[in-house]
Amino acid sequence: MLLNILIGFGVAFFGFVLQTSVAGVNRKIIARLQKRYGPKWYQEFLDIFKLLSKRATSHGWIFDFGVIMALGGIIATAMFMPLTNNIVAFAGYDNFFIFVYLIAVGMLGMAMSASGSGNPYASIGVMRALTTMLAYEVPFMVIVLTIIKLTGFSSLQAIAIAQQASGANWFLIALPLGGVVGIICLMGMLGKKPFETYIAPAEIASGPMVEYGGKQLGMLFIMHEITVFIEVSLFVHLFLGGAENIFIFLAKYFAVYTVVNLISNVNGRLKIDQVVKFYYKWPLIMAVTQAIIAIYFGWVI
Repeated sequence: MLLNILIGFGVAFFGFVLQTSVAGVNRKIIARLQKRYGPKWYQEFLDIFKLLSKRATSHGWIFDFGVIMALGGIIATAMFMPLTNNIVAFAGYDNFFIFVYLIAVGMLGMAMSASGSGNPYASIGVMRALTTMLAYEVPFMVIVLTIIKLTGFSSLQAIAIAQQASGANWFLIALPLGGVVGIICLMGMLGKKPFETYIAPAEIASGPMVEYGGKQLGMLFIMHEITVFIEVSLFVHLFLGGAENIFIFLAKYFAVYTVVNLISNVNGRLKIDQVVKFYYKWPLIMAVTQAIIAIYFGWVI
């Protein structure tokens, strides 16, 4: 058990280093596309370490505890994430529904802390974040339940292996409508434009994080990077067949995050009501249509 816990912490730390590095490289890519030089690829590491070295202002124990709860919940979630067919800390516990429950702990910790700050802008940001989450989770859950029904597994490792089986396709291809819905929902999870509503820096002063600084902001940046690692990894395992080895995982991870980032940088930002209406319209219609076609008619490419 101790070895499993150590491996789990190793996976969480690997996820932080991987996503922070990939995010830095992507900042460089976007800058070059915009004819800028851009920051160094490791600039985000420097920013986080600098924040962790500073003192932070407290707004009460709820504000402080919420940050610890948020980071702890996300680290605990990452510990269950399989990297490849053979690299998984807790074999048999990489169930999709475990990730759904555990990642909510981190999000609720963040919401509790931000609301405890007493800043109305933070409360508005929390409200927008939870509303956006409720919007994209409905079509995403429909597609994931369809995948679970088709494979007979809710384990991410088992779903990935099922896609790797002889004659099988990635669900991104086998369920084309579902793949599109998965990408759209992933953009909402990552807070990428046009679904960047809860941050909206030009409107609500950076949303939930408006009152944070120093160590607390540094911890939230670490939480953010690990959260992105979890969400992109979920997409890789559910829609791209996981990975037989770490090099394939890294290639798929980088490709998914880069594509989503490139799409984000050519979009504007929707209003919060537009985000909800959009997700409950086209993605939900495509998700339900794909579920009916795949489950009841058995039409899978």
